[in-house]
Amino acid sequence: LKEKARNLLLSEAGIAHRKRRCWDVEAVFGNIKQNMGFKRFMLRGMEKVTTEIGLIAMAHNLRKFSIA
Repeated sequence: LKEKARNLLLSEAGIAHRKRRCWDVEAVFGNIKQNMGFKRFMLRGMEKVTTEIGLIAMAHNLRKFSIA
């Protein structure tokens, strides 16, 4: 399994996917943590955490929409 994962990561598609990640995902989490002040979940339990992260994602998207 490790060899298969290594081959996928080192393939052309894997390298392209990793290069895209820093623009697609990392900036969003950084913005939520730093600019929105989100450090930890206030609720416990998978269902409640799912709801909470959904609200945070909506707030992030509304902020992006209001800037545009």
